[in-house]
Amino acid sequence: QVQLVESGGGLVQPGGSLRLSCVGSGSGFSFYAMAWYRQAPGKQREKVAAITRPGSTNYADSVKGRFTISRDNAKEMMYLQMNSLTPEDTAVYYCNRQPPVLPWGQGTQVTVSS
Repeated sequence: QVQLVESGGGLVQPGGSLRLSCVGSGSGFSFYAMAWYRQAPGKQREKVAAITRPGSTNYADSVKGRFTISRDNAKEMMYLQMNSLTPEDTAVYYCNRQPPVLPWGQGTQVTVSS
């Protein structure tokens, strides 16, 4: 059974950093491109960063230069290092395949506020 579990969110001040983690149990994680998505209140879910199986990355313009996606295929883990956070980054963050064909996990809440 596929299960995606995100963690690492929290409340942080503008300019701060967080590191999100995703574990993809039973998802064949290492064989697929993966991505981080986020959904802010009242907005559609959007992709913020993606990483291929070998490790090539791409980012939404809004996070380019501030966020870094990485993965550890052996551990079936994926990470999102988020720096220079702004209130506009406030959202629930999810991981999934790219494209997102797996059931969504619970996500992890990121709140950027002073």
